Amino acid sequence: MALAVCGTLLGLALYAGGLCTVSGATFLYHDYCVIGAGPAGLQAAYFLQQAGRDYIVFERSHAPGSFFALYPRHRKLISINKQYTGKSNSEFNLRHDWNSLLSHDRRLLFRHYSRDFFPNADTMVRYLEDFASLLKLRVQYNTAIIHVTLEKNEQAWNGHYFLLTDQDRKTYKCSSLLVAAGTWVPNVVNFPGSEYVEGYETVSINPDDFVGQTILILGRGNSAFETAENILGVTNFIHMVSRSRVRLSWATHYVGDLRAINNGLLDTYQLKSLDGLLEGDLEDLAIVKDKKGKLHITLRFYLENRNISAGIDSITLPQDELDNFATRAPYDRVIRCLGWKFDFSIYNRSLRMMPGKGNIKKYPQIKPSYESRSTQGLFVLGTASHSVDFRKSAGGFIHGFRYTTRAVHRLLENRHHGVPWPSTVHPITQLTNSIIKRVNEASGLYQMFSVLADIILLRENATAFEYLEEYPIGVLAELEMQTGRKAGSGLFVIIMEYGKNFSGADKDVFYYNRAVGEAQHAWQSNFLHPVIYYYKRLPTEHEMRLHPPDWPLPRPDAIHHIVEDFLTDWTAPNAHILPLRRFLENCLSTDLRNFFAESCFLFAFTHQKLPPSCQQGYMRMQGLLGSQELLHHAVQAGLLQDYSHTDFSDDRPSESHDGSQEQLMRDHGIPVHPLQHLVNTKDEL
Repeated sequence: MALAVCGTLLGLALYAGGLCTVSGATFLYHDYCVIGAGPAGLQAAYFLQQAGRDYIVFERSHAPGSFFALYPRHRKLISINKQYTGKSNSEFNLRHDWNSLLSHDRRLLFRHYSRDFFPNADTMVRYLEDFASLLKLRVQYNTAIIHVTLEKNEQAWNGHYFLLTDQDRKTYKCSSLLVAAGTWVPNVVNFPGSEYVEGYETVSINPDDFVGQTILILGRGNSAFETAENILGVTNFIHMVSRSRVRLSWATHYVGDLRAINNGLLDTYQLKSLDGLLEGDLEDLAIVKDKKGKLHITLRFYLENRNISAGIDSITLPQDELDNFATRAPYDRVIRCLGWKFDFSIYNRSLRMMPGKGNIKKYPQIKPSYESRSTQGLFVLGTASHSVDFRKSAGGFIHGFRYTTRAVHRLLENRHHGVPWPSTVHPITQLTNSIIKRVNEASGLYQMFSVLADIILLRENATAFEYLEEYPIGVLAELEMQTGRKAGSGLFVIIMEYGKNFSGADKDVFYYNRAVGEAQHAWQSNFLHPVIYYYKRLPTEHEMRLHPPDWPLPRPDAIHHIVEDFLTDWTAPNAHILPLRRFLENCLSTDLRNFFAESCFLFAFTHQKLPPSCQQGYMRMQGLLGSQELLHHAVQAGLLQDYSHTDFSDDRPSESHDGSQEQLMRDHGIPVHPLQHLVNTKDEL
């Protein structure tokens, strides 16, 4: 009974939080609890605050963005900060600003904090501090959540509350939990001798400490190459070993792979300057330390049934059997740079927060809606949500998850507060223009390619459409439930894609004739380009699960690729707009062209059904006022006949006709527009 009463009180809690006591235990209640005040946590807090929701953000450190206070160790970010694009459109410019969070405050654009193309991490810390303070986000610092569990309650939003306990044993209760704690637990591989390995998180960043040394680095990501880049000029040589081959971001089109700013060791390796890369399973290695402190690499199976502490002389090394073994030279230091993983330790078994499988085991299992697969109401945001698009898109980085966080907020607004997904309604004549505008400006589509999509819901008889921006396509089958919008008359899905066979570690992305320039070959486009899917009905969940490999969506009723463009400017009338318009017309069985008034007048006498532009424009006495300049242009383009020299059968000069028409209007008290003599049935535009 006490729980039922407390549940009622919780429902009345204000945004500042409500106190509830049950059996002597006191809980501070909020509708939304956010764990972590990094970029994703602050972004979620911003949207919750703008919507007037009751929320609190818990941050274990004394300031936001504590991860960036330490990482990257050598302080240079690999997220670009492009100051100039030649455009003034703020949405377009976000395509090339990978550090700013979304807000209404123009002061909080990262370009106001740094002019460096690759900024310093300390600048990111300062930026996040300003973001939290200027927007007055409700962040509770020095609060480390050490345990999370569930409390069943039928009155709760999701059938349970989340109970959070901090380091001081204070307990908090919330209806929805947003986990934005990132991945910060270092990946560690245990093997014989791994105690001699130094971690990326603690190794010295002073190059003087490595002068004249021979170094082995475990790992092959940006942290490994960043470490190598820092000491490249002072070491004897550097070897790097990892299970997988090196993956270059320009080949994979994945920003988390090796970036050019850190790849100096590739030069010294391929140009034979002693450094080198090796492939091997780290769990098969073993390290033996000799009397001089040198570290020798051997294989685990050589140590089976042997005492490693007995000394190196009693241990078989690979070079004893293969005298040209690659790592036969001893090393002075071995450094581990294997990245990070999610901290599962604070979550009670009742939440069933399970790691993913295979190469996404460092992330928790979540749905394409970013909700936990096992616990309703628990959403994972930011870097930890990257399992949805790992090695595919930018969801693990600020310039990607700022948009997925907004998508999650919109899903929650509809689910818990009855606020439908934002949309705009337009007449069907604006369909082509609406698509062209978005594919040329939208940053969310551009950054989260193949993950977020614009959805166009057709109204009955295709006379109008409803436009939804940046919806997660992984839950397309649930669109009506997740957005509160109806999709009963068909829909278009607009996404950005790379060519199917253009991305991969083994791909040559600089081959001759790599670009497609002709509209008829648009489906072969390699670089990022817009793709429009048309469905006569909403795909089912079964169809979503069975979509073709390497396709983001099930097979549509029709599909259209807008040909790739070197300038990413899809506004060419013949190459981009005309093929798109014809595709849309074929799907809708209608004419989406815009007609002059004279053409609409003729259609009204010769056709049973007028084109939409005539129905929604001319027939409603709407359209452009004619002018001599527009008339001249229309005649030159062959759109209208030239009546200026036509001698009509009344045998009166045209000037006299115009004059008498104006006089007749004046006689009836009708005001005459200065251009009225240019406006008549045959030349109204």
